[in-house]
This record gives sequence, C-alpha cells and structure tokens, in this order.
Amino acid sequence: MHTNNDSNKNTALFIAALSSFLAPFMTSSINVSLPDIEKDFIVDAVLLGWVASSYILAAAIFLVPFGKIADIYGRKKLFLIGIATYTISTILIGLSHSISTLLTFRVIQGIGSSMVFSTNIAIITSVFPLGERGKALGINVSAVYVGLSLGPVLGGVLTQHFGWRSLFLFQIPFCILIIFLTFSKLKGEWAESKGEKIDTIGATLYVLFIACIMYGLTVITNAKSILFIISAMILFIMLVQIEKRAQHPIIDFNIFKTNITFTFSNAAAFINYSSTFAVSFLLSLYLHYIKGLSVQNVGMILLFQPLMMAIFSPIAGRLSDKIEPRIIASIGMGLMSVSLFIFSTINFQSSIQIIVFTLALLGLGFALFSSPNANAIMSSVKKKDYGIASALLGTMRLTGQMFSMAIVMVVFTLIIGKVRITPEYYDGFVSSTKILFLIFGFLNFIGIFASITRGDIKNINRS
Repeated sequence: MHTNNDSNKNTALFIAALSSFLAPFMTSSINVSLPDIEKDFIVDAVLLGWVASSYILAAAIFLVPFGKIADIYGRKKLFLIGIATYTISTILIGLSHSISTLLTFRVIQGIGSSMVFSTNIAIITSVFPLGERGKALGINVSAVYVGLSLGPVLGGVLTQHFGWRSLFLFQIPFCILIIFLTFSKLKGEWAESKGEKIDTIGATLYVLFIACIMYGLTVITNAKSILFIISAMILFIMLVQIEKRAQHPIIDFNIFKTNITFTFSNAAAFINYSSTFAVSFLLSLYLHYIKGLSVQNVGMILLFQPLMMAIFSPIAGRLSDKIEPRIIASIGMGLMSVSLFIFSTINFQSSIQIIVFTLALLGLGFALFSSPNANAIMSSVKKKDYGIASALLGTMRLTGQMFSMAIVMVVFTLIIGKVRITPEYYDGFVSSTKILFLIFGFLNFIGIFASITRGDIKNINRS
C-alpha cells in the first residue's frame, strides 16, 4: 500500500533529484582532482584511470540485478541500503591513505550507486501518475545535468582550496539528508514482484557478461579486448538461453519482442549516449591544445551544454506528458545530429562563438531527448517491472558512454597512434576529431529512426 498525496510526491521527487545530482557531480568532478591524487599516491596513468573507471564499471555491472531485487523486495528498501552504502564508502574514500584502499572503496561506492540508479527513477514512476510523470522525470534529469555542470567548477574550487578529499566529504551532509528524508518522510513501499525468486544463475551470467563487455571496451586498443568481447558474446547467448527457461528471469527477453516502445527507446538511449558522451572530452582537448585556453576557460565554455540540459529538461518532460514522447525525443535527436555535423567541420580557425552556439544546440537537443525518452521507457512497462526498466535505462547510459570513448580510442590509435598530443601531432588530432564527429553525427542520425518508430505510449496496456 502506498500513498500518492502531494507531500509524498514532492518528498519522493526531492530525494530522487538530490541523489541524481550527487553521482554525476562525483563523476564530473573527480577528473579535476586526478593530478592531486597522482601526487599524493605517486601512481602511473593506467592506475590513475581506474579511479574513474572502477566506479563506472561497478555501477554498470550490478544495475540490472539490483533493479530486479528492488521489484521483489521493495524499491525504497534497496534505495536506502544503496544510499547508506554510498555514504559510508564516500567517507572511507575521503580518509584513504593508499591507492588500493581508494580503488576498493570506489568499487563499493559504484555498487551503492547502482542500487540508487536502479530505484530512484522507479520510485518517481511509482509515485507519479502517467499525466504528471514526464514533468517529474524532467526535473530529475535536470538534477543530473546540474551535477554534471557544477562538478568541474565546484570540484576545481574544492580541490584547489581544501584538497581532493574534500570532493568526497562535501557530499556527506547531502547523503545524510537523503537517508533521513527517505527513512522518516517517504511513505509507502513498492514491491509489485513480491514473492518471485531471484534468478541467481541468470544474474551471475548477466554480471559476467556486462563485466566482460565493459572491460573489453575500456581496453579496446589492446589485443586482449577481443578476448573479452568474444567472451561477452558467448555469455550473452548463454544468458538468453537460460532466461527462456527461467520461471522468474532476471531479464525477460520477451519484452524486447512484444514491447516495441521499450525496445526502441532503450536502443535510442544507447545510440544517443554512444554518439554524444565523448563530445566534451574531444572539445576539452581541442580548446586546450588548439585554441590554447586555460583549464578554467575550457570549463566555462563546456558549461553551456549541461546548462541548456538543466534548463530545458523539465520543460521537455512536461511536454512529454501532453505530446507523445517519441515526437519530442526525435526532434531532440535531430537537433543533436545537426550539432554533431556542425562540429565535424571543426578546424584550426573555428571560432569560439560557433563552438558555444553548437554546444548550446547540442544541450537543447539532449534535453528534448532525455526526459521524454525516460518517460516513454517507464510508461511502457507494467508496475512490477519499474525497477528493472529503470536499471536497463541506466545500463544503456553507462555502456553507451563506454562505447563512445572506445570509438574515440580506436580512431586516435589508427590516425595519430598512442602518443601525447604535442604540436607535431596537432594536424592528426584535428583530423581525428573531424572524423569522430562525423561518425557520431551519422550514429545519432540512425538513432532518430529508432526513436520515431517506437510507437505511442498511450496505446500500451500497462496493467
């Protein structure tokens, strides 16, 4: 039994939005502090890279199993365990005195995040009815982009004045507030799959599959990546066969056959993140090396994209309550394709004004896509599957992000090789960047068709 009064709706939305702010803030701010962490622990570049990657890998691996557990045992319960795990590990990261303990607690932090990611959107969907859901999801998406926007700026200030540990300790009061509000103010529990058993074999195969595919993408330019990707394919085939016979599968693959909205919306999400995640990485290098801008000025320019997302995501979410989400989301993908094709013309003479305009256009497109797409996914499934649907959406986001960076690494390796970006390689770097934006533009353009052909959520039976 759950209460859907206005107070409970507002509490659920505030809790979900605040938790949605913290993880992206952590992800985008940690990169600013990496040089300080390197100095503290004296580690090589590969190990330093795992400070960021270990968290993403752990979060991606456990999203779907935790989504299913939340549907069975209660979304609020798992959310509380997740935010508590995140809080404790964040404190311990801030107190770490070796790189091994830091990485261990980053993995645990990622596991805690996966519990939060797999439940916060599901809780919003459980509390808000169909006609109000898009607006709520839009506000939640906006919180994600505020976190991404503030991360580099606030992270830089905190690191410069208080050291890298302050990035982690800064979050603790917010985590405690979330725990307090969830425990004392959020009424109800949502466990529509109560009584089902956890498919442990399916869950194990899924975890191994995601681990192999994600790790394979992180080392894509290394020959061993082929071994991990082939292993992932074998594990996936085994997973599909096992799940067909499972009484309560971790993923019911039939949903991808019978629910075209769910299938194409997730495909659109994967394509979208694959084609846009590396944009800020490429532009930060371009602005720093080719335009000679300081780190602070680069950060200010890159802010235009997430700021546009934060401003327009609630509006796009509200629109998706009134107009079919596929229409809004497809227009968004169209704008993103245009901006990526504009970026593919980038050269040594490209003006900062054009870059700022194109970033703003990309941010507007992303805002129009993201919350309506989430609305379409969550509104296309039955109540008992909200947790798993939320988790799959998160998985599409994280695997898409890793795939985006894998494409970058392949193109860089083929054109300029594994070298530092010094003046003699600037021509090759700009050529690589143009090719990458062209690839991303075409990829995003293909995504428009996945988005537009997904069907209307108003015609779906969600009982």
